[in-house]
Amino acid sequence: MVQPSLSRRGADAPASPIRRLAPFADAARARGVHVHQLNIGQPDIHTSSTMLAAYRSYSDDVVAYSPSQGTLALRTALAGYYGDNGLHGDLAPVTPDQVLVTVGGSEALLFTIAAACDPGDNILVAEPYYTNYRGFAHLLGCDVVPVPTYAAERFAVKAERVRERVNARTRAVVLPSPGNPTGAVLDRKGLADIGAVCVERGLFMVVDEVYREFVYRPDLVGSVSPSALSVPGLEDVAVVIDSVSKRYSACGARVGCLVTRNASFYAACLCFAQARLSPPTVDQFAAEAALKTPAAELRANIQAYQRRRDVVVAGLNAIDGVSCPTPEGAFYLVADLPVEDAEAFCRFLLDDFDLDGETLMLAPAEGFYATPGAGRSQVRVAYVLDIPALERCLAILEAGLAAYAQRA
Repeated sequence: MVQPSLSRRGADAPASPIRRLAPFADAARARGVHVHQLNIGQPDIHTSSTMLAAYRSYSDDVVAYSPSQGTLALRTALAGYYGDNGLHGDLAPVTPDQVLVTVGGSEALLFTIAAACDPGDNILVAEPYYTNYRGFAHLLGCDVVPVPTYAAERFAVKAERVRERVNARTRAVVLPSPGNPTGAVLDRKGLADIGAVCVERGLFMVVDEVYREFVYRPDLVGSVSPSALSVPGLEDVAVVIDSVSKRYSACGARVGCLVTRNASFYAACLCFAQARLSPPTVDQFAAEAALKTPAAELRANIQAYQRRRDVVVAGLNAIDGVSCPTPEGAFYLVADLPVEDAEAFCRFLLDDFDLDGETLMLAPAEGFYATPGAGRSQVRVAYVLDIPALERCLAILEAGLAAYAQRA
């Protein structure tokens, strides 16, 4: 009997640095150890009240397919949300036929890279980057070309570094703002400068804006981060990725969208959407309701994350040998640890260490880099637990580092 073999795509698929230590966490729990999870961006804050009410009120007798591009009601509500938040700036408002609803922001990214790239092409990403950028590029036979950013510069993305990395096979620049994993935020000038490179070189500019409300810079608090949709001259190159997952603490709803004024790009993505039939009907109904979340509720959640950020940043920088810059947005940070191999240390925390029956799960940051060896002593921290739990996590980390250093 001849055994079937995996494709090279399957055999070489990169494992997620966010999730690949999950079996070791499961083993720790099986031993009776409580594992605090700071490895994954799963908020503990309650899902939007209006969204939960919509789920409870859904009463159709048949859960039918929705249109492939998403329901008109949700697309109209999303266009209104972008207008109400001034995301188009002085440009024409976003219209429902420029919004394509997807199965989470992840599918929006997949469709976007597929519409921009052929196999063998590449995308530029700011390094460290959200790991699924690489995962989706790999799935589509594309390469990731890293644009370096540095903790000493608060992981700012520089347009001149983007320009230096463009080559003949580059088709798009994919950036998050606010950023996962660094919390970096692109201001309007930064967006315009990178956008100018994209226009000059004929590239799509893909901006992952799923954390736009989660901003802590003094000039943006209480507002939203600048959007690529507002920058004049980028109408044909800008693609915005969005999602209900983090804004409304509804990661399991799996409703996202892409927004573009480029009609040809939209049409290509719609063909992909037709092939997968439709986004989830009930979740779109709930997502429409989520857009009506009271402003005070959303503001309170964002303030809670800012307080968490402040506790974690101060606590990390107080531990001997640990350092991290203060993130300007989202709810992640990248920290340097006094270890040679952060993945080995993260394994140690799960396999061989506990503090009074508790331990910690972090995401080794090396998997957020394409440059070999980069990020080897770093971890990504998602500050998605309440402050007492975060304070306990800091104590576990400090004790774990001390125990790790004392090993024979």
